[in-house]
Amino acid sequence: MVNLKAGVALVAALAALVACGGTEKAAETPAAGAPRVLKLWHYEGADSAMGKAWAEAVKQFQVTHPGVTVKFEEKAFEQIRQSAGMILNSDEAPDVMEYNKGNASAGLLSKQGLLTDLTPEVTKRGWDKLLSPSIQTTARYDERGVMGAGKWYGVPNYAEYVMVYYNKDAFKKAGVKVPTTFEEFTAALDTFAKAGTTPLAVGGAEYPAQQIFYQLALSKAQRPWVDAFQLYKGKVDFKGPEFRYAADTLADWVKKGYIGKDSAGIKAEDMGVSFIGGKYPILVSGSWWYGRFASEVKDFEWGSFLWPGNTMSAGSSGNIWVVPESAKNKDLAYDFIDITMKKDIQNLLGNSGGIPVAADTAAITDEKSKELIENFNTLSTSDGLAFYPDWPAPGYYDVLVSGVQNLINGTKTSDQVLDEIAAPYEENLADIGN
Repeated sequence: MVNLKAGVALVAALAALVACGGTEKAAETPAAGAPRVLKLWHYEGADSAMGKAWAEAVKQFQVTHPGVTVKFEEKAFEQIRQSAGMILNSDEAPDVMEYNKGNASAGLLSKQGLLTDLTPEVTKRGWDKLLSPSIQTTARYDERGVMGAGKWYGVPNYAEYVMVYYNKDAFKKAGVKVPTTFEEFTAALDTFAKAGTTPLAVGGAEYPAQQIFYQLALSKAQRPWVDAFQLYKGKVDFKGPEFRYAADTLADWVKKGYIGKDSAGIKAEDMGVSFIGGKYPILVSGSWWYGRFASEVKDFEWGSFLWPGNTMSAGSSGNIWVVPESAKNKDLAYDFIDITMKKDIQNLLGNSGGIPVAADTAAITDEKSKELIENFNTLSTSDGLAFYPDWPAPGYYDVLVSGVQNLINGTKTSDQVLDEIAAPYEENLADIGN
């Protein structure tokens, strides 16, 4: 994602985690006696698992680096996504920031020379030993900006995947059981729709709707198709059975009342709030919502399950720490990243509803968190992580948002939408020489 995150602004309390003093590297200060500053950006909500873990990492950094001020700036996912290239090419760049992974995001910035090659630090600090091969895919990019090989330009510090969240109380009231097959899933959607309830909370104005589109495509896909689409290891037929089924089915779900016709204009945040408020019984999105639902859903019992019938789902490492090439305090950035990879920080992340990449699994005691991590492991160990649909080409996120909105609104046919999303993909292949 997306994967791609909800664009949630961070609360001021985290921004206030600031301290002053000196570090063991104080001799490297840019001016005699001048205090050093670690400029940090990320866009995780303060109540999210990652937000809690990174807040603790900031505290530990302050203890181990007395004399360094941590300047944390509130950002939103969309804000960073839209302006990263311009900001990182200026003196305003942070020292370390969370950034979206994939060819169209971190890959593009690495190709443009805007990110620091972290390979020496990865080897020196042993981060490569902590991360499984599948998680490392989104950290490494070749000279074309294609993920999976080449130098390390980012460090994943958590994992994520797309799942189905559901309102247990609403399911019980409607007499719907948790589906284990795709046919049972659509039957559940139909039961709610016929009872006058729109079953799916959908945010068509941002990433969530395209994730449903991708899940539908993956229901007809095998690993070679994903590798062709994401890693350019073959030709993709946009009117083949995968994308054809996704487009036709999504449009059909709108007609059947499974997806609201007004959802094309709904943003991810509003989608999440509507589920929290009990308006919709089902929400399809990423594990990054897990911690927030755990803390904010008060009026009903909820749970989650993998998209029924699929052998693959959208998912990967989470977003990655990157160090801009123009960063002024790279050594401090490396130290901060190192702290976020420590077992106690990773364990905190896991017990707060996140998916750690370097935790002690025996230390994860929260039952809901165990379920979340077990479902991820089911995908990860069976080669079921299919990355996110907006990754393959620069600007592809907006292309997919527009295409899926057209399907929801009924303003374009499936053929027209598939042509619309195929064109920039093919143009990107030509640009990189594939």
